[in-house]
Amino acid sequence: MRTLLTLLGYLLAGYGLLCLLLYLLQRQLIYFPVPAAFPPEQPLVLQQGQHQLLVSQQSRSGPQALLYFGGNAEDVSVNLPEFSAAFPEHAIYLMHYRGYGGSEGRPSEQALVSDALALFDKVATQHSDITVIGRSLGSGVAVQLAAKRPLQQLVLITPFDSLTKLAQQQFPVVPVRWLLKDRYESARYASQIDTPTLLLVAEQDEIIDRARSKALYQAFAPGIARLQLYPGGHNSYLPAQHIKNSL
Repeated sequence: MRTLLTLLGYLLAGYGLLCLLLYLLQRQLIYFPVPAAFPPEQPLVLQQGQHQLLVSQQSRSGPQALLYFGGNAEDVSVNLPEFSAAFPEHAIYLMHYRGYGGSEGRPSEQALVSDALALFDKVATQHSDITVIGRSLGSGVAVQLAAKRPLQQLVLITPFDSLTKLAQQQFPVVPVRWLLKDRYESARYASQIDTPTLLLVAEQDEIIDRARSKALYQAFAPGIARLQLYPGGHNSYLPAQHIKNSL
């Protein structure tokens, strides 16, 4: 009996240590900052408090602009030529999250959403017709932006309804809802969005269960969103022209 209690004590201690480590290291498990392969030569610079944030851009006059928010380990700088070619009538703005591509600071949900709002407000002083694209983690940023600002179009690539639910699937024995700081509860914001929205979902997504994307789609008001599948997995190459043709 004593041996059994000792073993149980070790198991509980190990479980507690696991939960503590996940709590302390959670943002290292969510965000994977990468340098820019093509550092912007003439970036748009946002001053957010004490931090300078860089935005790769292709400046164009006219009412149309496109804002792009990438995945958690994505170098958005590589997308600039392709987005510029696929959307020649749009000014292009690709956000380098805090800690990514030369931007200062550390990423968090609150910081990334605040930065996205600041970028939108700056771009809106020059462009009145703004399309927003968010991929993977960036879909969580884009949804919250769309719930708070008027957009022309919203595109969500490999999106999810809730990072909490997604993490719970990956760590089923851990009380994720008590430990997680950055929750990206996109489904809670979806009902506030009246912008025409396209969800592009990978048919063989090995990271985001299709049920999570479908749950987000169902959270939109009727007639606002449409869901379209495309071949490949979570990190499969999706040409910007494909996105353009899907709109």
